[in-house]
Amino acid sequence: MQQNQLKKELKEMDFFTEYGDANRYKILEVIGKGSYGVVCAALDTHTGEKVAIKKIQDVFEHMSDAIRILREVKLLRLLRHPDIVEIKRIMLPPSKREFKDLFVVFELMESDLHQVIKANDDLTREHHQFFLYQMLRAMKYMHTANVYHRDLKPKNILANANCKLKVCDFGLARVAFNDTPTTVFWTDYVATRWYRAPELCGSFFSKYTPAIDIWSIGCIFAEVLTGKPLFPGKSVVHQLELITDLVGTPSLETISGVRNDKARKYLSEMRKKKPVPFSQKFPNADPLAVRLLQRLLAFDPKDRPTAEEALADPYFKGLSKIEREPSCQPISKLEFEFERRRVTKEDIRELIYREALEYHPQLLKDYLNGHEGSNFLYPSPVGQFKKHFAYLEENGGRSAAVFPLERKHVSLPRSTVHSNGITPNTQSTSVSYENRQDREADARKAMDVISSKPKPTRPPPRVPSARESCRIRCTI
Repeated sequence: MQQNQLKKELKEMDFFTEYGDANRYKILEVIGKGSYGVVCAALDTHTGEKVAIKKIQDVFEHMSDAIRILREVKLLRLLRHPDIVEIKRIMLPPSKREFKDLFVVFELMESDLHQVIKANDDLTREHHQFFLYQMLRAMKYMHTANVYHRDLKPKNILANANCKLKVCDFGLARVAFNDTPTTVFWTDYVATRWYRAPELCGSFFSKYTPAIDIWSIGCIFAEVLTGKPLFPGKSVVHQLELITDLVGTPSLETISGVRNDKARKYLSEMRKKKPVPFSQKFPNADPLAVRLLQRLLAFDPKDRPTAEEALADPYFKGLSKIEREPSCQPISKLEFEFERRRVTKEDIRELIYREALEYHPQLLKDYLNGHEGSNFLYPSPVGQFKKHFAYLEENGGRSAAVFPLERKHVSLPRSTVHSNGITPNTQSTSVSYENRQDREADARKAMDVISSKPKPTRPPPRVPSARESCRIRCTI
């Protein structure tokens, strides 16, 4: 009798570990809130690692939000890179047909670049260099996969005390396929104005390029250098005024390439302005940094360097090794078929559930083979986990024990960053695809669910480490 009870308890333990996974995490504190729900820091009791668990509530209340969530979790699964935030797990909902909330487990980062810039007025030239290096390296990887982020800003660059940066928030990102109509691809572009490329301010060109992200990186880097936003426009017109105040009005050649009649007329009639020397605008910055920044902030997108070209700039001598920076295989159209056709709420629910299964290999295998089994009928620990989140939300602000993470920490990078330094615990992975025919066959097999099989991973390139003696005061 006791042996049977022990077997039952062990079976339940295995079940709870495999299905839902909520019982393995111990919630520590709320670290963020927003319209999507709440983010808590938690301890993974299996690994001893701290993680961030994002509760996305009422996922399917608005189709646009549900599609954005699907797009983000899919892209973060496909884009595995040391400079892109990693999803560690997605908790499996108790029912694939009825779930409303989603729990996504991310690696825990201590702050974001906005807070780092705001709290530190003594960033060194080595900080500046290492920050830009990581952002461009992430861009190279994304752009070789034909992914445009489209909403890069300091708040979407997460940061740790050791100077590690990771790009996050891919809800507005898109994969650029050659046959995608431009009008479909860009109609919902709503990225933050201050970091928006000039061609996005006036619908200047018929086909946008990765140069839109390069412009945003330039704006962020300028903010790192000066401690304040470079182009804080109050409207689209004001934004263009601020941009041309610095870089000058565009050439006749650039204006002639503008597709929008009104935008072309506006630029033609704009008061002629000469560019301000960047060395005058950024007098205290490294001259090599200023020269690269001027390239990143070229008004005409074709004059901006690619991420790979920027990484080869003399500014990164001794830090960057182009042959070491990973690229990514272009993403298959099948992965984003939902962007190209009409989908229902149930279609999106199924696709999000399918993304969660990617983090539960055995269940994914059963699902693709059409054998879900009855295990899904068991109660999931997610229900209890949701109550814990709800308690934290209700008591936030009334209990001293529940508040966003605040702490002082030491340092950013070492005073001199060498290309052969490594961070031993930076073990994100780069992705390579399995046989393309196998992936596409599995994708068709999973009904309307368009996705690929789990991919083998390989170790990422080494990244420079941080020296603790180089201190920075930063409130998280």
